Amino acid sequence: METKLTSDEREFLLILARKSMTNAITGKSKSETDAALIPDTLKQKGASFVTLTIEGDLRGCIGTLEAFQPLYRDVQDHAVQAALEDYRFPPVTEEELPLISIEISRLTPPVPLAYHNPADLPKLLKPNFDGVILKDGFRRATFLPQVWDQLPDAGMFLSHLCQKMGDAPDVWRRKVLEVSIYHVEEFSESHG
Repeated sequence: METKLTSDEREFLLILARKSMTNAITGKSKSETDAALIPDTLKQKGASFVTLTIEGDLRGCIGTLEAFQPLYRDVQDHAVQAALEDYRFPPVTEEELPLISIEISRLTPPVPLAYHNPADLPKLLKPNFDGVILKDGFRRATFLPQVWDQLPDAGMFLSHLCQKMGDAPDVWRRKVLEVSIYHVEEFSESHG
């Protein structure tokens, strides 16, 4: 990450994510943020993931790997999509809003990881630091660095990522895949 966000910029994004998600769930119209109030850093193109949890359990997570719009808008869109459009979960209800915790991950641009032998791949990854993108033909999937907390073994991490991609869990052991890594700046709402 070239420069970390300030605590004020982080707070701005978390408040914006909460407001956008709440408005979408309660049927209020999307309110435009006053451009004068948006810090310049957040107007730069940025890629983000917004993760929603309830008591530590995943409730929705949606994002993008490539920066194509201002970071503040990227966070705004993904907060709404994580609440309403994550195919793994029913839409978040109004009753769940007070229980939801929001985490934002700002991503660095992905960097291709070159390797020639499938057995070498686990040794090239840095647990708890690397986000990983696997690509096999038209299939693609990613795990944020935070997923290492649940899958600390690189082999298990890669097997689960292959399954998420729609492939057999051992495909990473049998062939060289397109692999990219990225890093994140992660921050979340503080409760209590």
